[in-house]
Amino acid sequence: MNKTVTYGIVTNIPGETSKCWITSNLGADHQATAVSDATEPSAGWYWQFNRKQGYKHTGTVRTPNTTWITSINENSDWLVANDPCTIELGSGWRIPTHTEWTNVHSSGNWTNWNGPWNSALKLHAAGNLEHGNGSVYGRGSFGYYWSSAQYSAEGGWELLFYSAGTQTRDQGKTNAESARCIKE
Repeated sequence: MNKTVTYGIVTNIPGETSKCWITSNLGADHQATAVSDATEPSAGWYWQFNRKQGYKHTGTVRTPNTTWITSINENSDWLVANDPCTIELGSGWRIPTHTEWTNVHSSGNWTNWNGPWNSALKLHAAGNLEHGNGSVYGRGSFGYYWSSAQYSAEGGWELLFYSAGTQTRDQGKTNAESARCIKE
C-alpha cells in the first residue's frame, strides 16, 4: 500500500509527558471526527502482532486480500525490523510499550472511551480485523491498539476501550489492530 499521509504530533501526554505521539492512527488519512467514527479513512491500517504487513479494510474488502495468518506462536515482543511505526515513519518511531500504554491509561484516569477520545491523542474506536478470517470487527464500537510487548507466545498486550470501559489486556496475536506511534 502506497500513499502519502501527514501526521499531527503531540507531546505532554499525562503518564508519558516526554514522548512525542502521532494524533491519528498509522495509515489513516486524517484524525477521527468522533470517538465512534466508523470510517475506513479514519481507522487507518491494521497489523497482526509482529508482522510487517498492514491491512486496509473498507468494511467489505481487505487489502491486500492475501491468505490470512490464523496462528502465531512465537516467543517474541514486536521486533524493530517489523515495527510498522519504524517502517512507515522512520528511525525512532515505534509502537508504544505495554508500560507506556498503562502509564497513559492510569494517568488519564480513563474509565470509558471518553478518556482516550478527550485526551490529546484523540484515540477512537477503530475496531480490529478478526483472528479467524481478517474481517473487520467493532469499528465505531471498540478501540484496539497494540503495544510492542507480548503477553505470551500467542498473545500480545493491547489497550482496549469502548463506551463502558477501558483497560490494558492480552489479545491473540492473530488479531490485526491499530498502531499509534510514539517517539522519544
